[in-house]
Amino acid sequence: MMAAAVVTKTAWKLQEITAHSSNVSSLVLGKNSGRLLATGGDDCRVNIWSVNKPNCIMSLTGHTTPVESVKISTSEELIVAGSQSGSIRIWDLEAAKIIRTLMGHKANICSLDFHPFGDFVASGSMDTNVKLWDVRRKGCVFRYKGHTQAVRCLRFSPDGKWLASSSDDHTVKLWDLAAGKIMCEFTEHTGPVNVVEFHPNEYLLASRSSDRTIRFWDLEKFQVVSCIEEEAIPVRCVLFNPDGCCLYAGCHDALRVYGWEPERCFDVVMVNWGKVADLSVCNNQLIGVSFSQSIVSSFVVDLNRVSKCGSGLHGLVRDDKPLVPPVPMGSSLRRIYDRPSTTCSRPQRVKQNSESERRSPSSEDDREEKESTAEIQNPEDYKEIFQPKNAITRTPPCKSEPFPAPPEDEPTLAKETSRPSQAADSQTPLPSQENPVPIQRPPVAASTPITRVEPSVIPAARNEPIGLKASDFLPAMKNQSLTEIVDDEAMSQIRKGHETMCVVLTSRHKNLDAVRAKWSTGDIKTSMDSAVDINDLSVVVDLLNIINQKASLWKLDLCTVVLPQIEKLLQSKYESYVQTGCTSLKLILQRFLPLITDILAAPPSVGVDISREERVLKSSPNISNIIKNKCGLSGRHGSAFCELHLLMAVLE
Repeated sequence: MMAAAVVTKTAWKLQEITAHSSNVSSLVLGKNSGRLLATGGDDCRVNIWSVNKPNCIMSLTGHTTPVESVKISTSEELIVAGSQSGSIRIWDLEAAKIIRTLMGHKANICSLDFHPFGDFVASGSMDTNVKLWDVRRKGCVFRYKGHTQAVRCLRFSPDGKWLASSSDDHTVKLWDLAAGKIMCEFTEHTGPVNVVEFHPNEYLLASRSSDRTIRFWDLEKFQVVSCIEEEAIPVRCVLFNPDGCCLYAGCHDALRVYGWEPERCFDVVMVNWGKVADLSVCNNQLIGVSFSQSIVSSFVVDLNRVSKCGSGLHGLVRDDKPLVPPVPMGSSLRRIYDRPSTTCSRPQRVKQNSESERRSPSSEDDREEKESTAEIQNPEDYKEIFQPKNAITRTPPCKSEPFPAPPEDEPTLAKETSRPSQAADSQTPLPSQENPVPIQRPPVAASTPITRVEPSVIPAARNEPIGLKASDFLPAMKNQSLTEIVDDEAMSQIRKGHETMCVVLTSRHKNLDAVRAKWSTGDIKTSMDSAVDINDLSVVVDLLNIINQKASLWKLDLCTVVLPQIEKLLQSKYESYVQTGCTSLKLILQRFLPLITDILAAPPSVGVDISREERVLKSSPNISNIIKNKCGLSGRHGSAFCELHLLMAVLE
């Protein structure tokens, strides 16, 4: 009698680690092996990990402000990290030492990328600049100007000839490295563009925006090939399959597999990874990593059980289009990249850069590099992964076995479709990783992070309501088991606060109905006046979140009402309130800053009356001071306040 076949999971949790002593601010996977993980934290460190190993391999110090962007080179021998202050540091992982410190940006580093062949690094910053650095000469080769807001993502093309950049200004720009100028600008997105990714073979570029669309661009015709409208769950990161047959989209607790000619969703796999931050493919397995506060979690999806082609699980993403037969696998509609057999030539210097951008090696840089160290936390893992064993060994070792899939916990249940990938259970972690043990690391004098006193902030995303515990709703236990609890007694405990909560929710509903009645008349200012008069900040936040979705709704008379409320939101203990206040103020500055600066630059008028624009500026003088005081905060709060400080700098 044959033994029954063991049914394994399609997606599962690999491990969970405490990556830093403070919040994790960035992380990235090595795309070559899928086994190398780098994390940057508010503790100003960059920690190196091997996926599925619990101990930190190496801890890199030297930055004095939180690390906001990290990137691993194609060969996985170098790592670059950018900080909140705008400094960039590059380490050699095999030699376990820093090799370059690059200075030149005036604000947070938002994105980094290594050139696929040459010794170059591209950096995008909140100061709107894109810079190309020569790692060997420790200098800025070129600065690409054109974006008007923070540059969120950079990617080199597979042949190393182009650089794509995306920005909060709703645009994607394609730069020719050899000519040192822009080739094309894509402006069809209606929201900030936070991700760009080149197709591995064809002249095709994918971009993802907060307007809830993924657009595919033909790089020969410079036009949109297709546009995928996202579901209710937004996409956080994208990655093409190595053979280019499909695009993986990492969503909140889900992986979606898309095709673009025509637009289709081939498959959806439920993965309990939360807000996934990066993806990598190795051994026909997709590795996804996410972080929450100081915890980093890694997950695996078995691509053998995921559909990557066909008619589509849910048909066309856009049903208003006629059905077009899918392109056969292996065929190409457009030109293929020409990959050079040797390292690429150095980009031409189109114009001479200033001395500040072409910093030559100096004693100051040498001192900074001496203060930067690479602590080897786990010598055994370090030797196994980074130390070459012979002249032609690569790093890490190229042969790695797939991660074994755990068996299903229970029989597969009936789903919408009969495909096994739809029944994936990714919510049960491996027994050995259920309780991650924080890693204790001794302090190192080489790193001198700035001590910050931060107010206690209630995070926007949390696992349970504030101040509520499940045990509070159950009767006190006195040496009796849970099975002895009487249902009536438990229900009476739960009902204690029911009436109070009903009163609160009823009042909130009544207030929102009153604001909605004003909103239905089309008078937005009157609606905001009504929300302010209610004296409930939560109602103001709800209304601002609606207005912020469409920048054209902002009018100058609305600002006079909103600015005092924004001042309260910026000082709130609730993270969601602070975020809403920052977003509203950013939109106001972007829309009216030119008008305000023109008014201030104009000669004073005769008389004592002042214009409405000046009253708007003077209505909340404390906002500027609040932003200055909070620029030193770490993490997402600090980034938002630094960006506002840059926008308001012209008013000082």
